[in-house]
Amino acid sequence: MSEKKLSRRSLRENIFILVFMSEFNDHSMMPEQIRKFLEDPEREADAASLEYIEKKANDIIAREEELDEVINTYAEKWNTARMGRVELAIFRLAVYEMIHDEDIPVSVAINEAVELAKKYGPDDSPSFINGILANIVREMKL
Repeated sequence: MSEKKLSRRSLRENIFILVFMSEFNDHSMMPEQIRKFLEDPEREADAASLEYIEKKANDIIAREEELDEVINTYAEKWNTARMGRVELAIFRLAVYEMIHDEDIPVSVAINEAVELAKKYGPDDSPSFINGILANIVREMKL
């Protein structure tokens, strides 16, 4: 298989999958799960893309408590315990990008979160994601 540089969207989708996987694995097992995921021979990606995915996924998983606190603070009438795992993984990724990733504009983080919700979530997921992220932006003045 040839190695290629992944698009930003593809990088983000791989990170989302790993963050989603963390919901089903003990966090102590995630480094091994991430390694296996990235070593999949079907994954056609260059070393820099794989390194980016691994670093960002690990950072999001390590900051899960902080990210959940932000989500719980601004998700009116919702909390992370009641959210579907797909939506929760999308929120964690988006909030991480909005707060910690200076290379990604807030509007891009929101748009990409909505696109992930369209692809992986139930029908009402995109508007749910968009609404809560918009509230976070408004309240945190991002």
